[in-house]
Amino acid sequence: MKIPSPDKRREILIARRNKKMALSPHAYMRGNTTQYYEWLHNQRGHSLPHGPAIWICGDCHLGNLGPLAGADGKVDVQIRDFDQTVIGNPAHDLLRLALSLATAARDSNLPGVVTAHMLEHLMEGYEQALGTGEERTLMQKPDLVKIVIRGAHKRTWKKLAKERIADTQPEIPLGKNFWPLSKSEKNGISQLFEKREMLELVTSLKSRNDDTKIEVIDAAYWVKGCSSLGLLRYAVLLCVGGDDYCLIDIKEAVRAVAPRYPRVGMPRDNAGRVIEGTHKMSPALGERMIAERFMEHGVFIRELLPQDLKLELEQMSIEEAIRMSSYLAYVVGCAHARQMDDETRKSWRSELKLNRSKSLDTPAWLWKNVVQLMASHEAGYLEHCRKYALRLEGY
Repeated sequence: MKIPSPDKRREILIARRNKKMALSPHAYMRGNTTQYYEWLHNQRGHSLPHGPAIWICGDCHLGNLGPLAGADGKVDVQIRDFDQTVIGNPAHDLLRLALSLATAARDSNLPGVVTAHMLEHLMEGYEQALGTGEERTLMQKPDLVKIVIRGAHKRTWKKLAKERIADTQPEIPLGKNFWPLSKSEKNGISQLFEKREMLELVTSLKSRNDDTKIEVIDAAYWVKGCSSLGLLRYAVLLCVGGDDYCLIDIKEAVRAVAPRYPRVGMPRDNAGRVIEGTHKMSPALGERMIAERFMEHGVFIRELLPQDLKLELEQMSIEEAIRMSSYLAYVVGCAHARQMDDETRKSWRSELKLNRSKSLDTPAWLWKNVVQLMASHEAGYLEHCRKYALRLEGY
């Protein structure tokens, strides 16, 4: 493909995003966070339980959960994307996850009754995470998650380099996923890595010495993600101490579309907001990130580790889908619960148990909203395909 110059990126990125969203209903769901909240608040009979004011992910779908390594090397499944994090209603995360699971079940050609079972187990997993005292118990990981985590532990820098930059040689190959930088971007990255804060970020992992020398070997604009396509995103390859390499991810922070609670205190700077929300919900990731200014934009920066993975859940069996629903809701529940005291957890659990019918163990508010949002997303997805995908090569 012809690699665009920096001033020609936007049109190509928008076309790529539209094509990516047309691949499946779940891909479409992942890429339209703004429409999700618009549809949610415009639908008839919209009603959610009013949860405690805590940090939420704001875009809590399957692609944003997966194994993460902490600075101590331990690997566990946590939320891994916080572009939309705000202090808001935890019900928004729960509903977004439920919608993601429902669309993933559709992509896996699972019957509708499975979705009903998935939502029931989703609530069970989430409520287990809110347990207090003797009720507070750990959830066993599904076999699928155990396999992914075992694979994460075995991953090396060479594996990361092969997947992310296609080569273990000290350069980032330009092509489909990496584009050249402008002169101002190159200068900005060079200046950024002269800061003491960047050295501290890099040396915080792998027990590197505080005075280790770091050198920028290569950098490129990174074409990555779906909803984030069009934002500033850079991959920077560093040489650390003369014989070690690391890959740094720099991403622009923009205003969140997820609803925040009124009159709550949050950092005004979007990068600072992302960092604080990450620390509260996924400490293993938060301790590996910093906020900076880059070319008059707020950005958040982290070193990518080989153990950082997405959970790929395509073509799930019925049993896997139900178990994963419970476990992933438990993961989200743990991220919420660590911000609550015991009294708040009890109160929130009681609120979630209201309005359950005798015939369906899923709360009425969750079932009703998922059904209505599924209808809106199905219509939106088909219209998106008609509008964009038919114009693109290969359709």
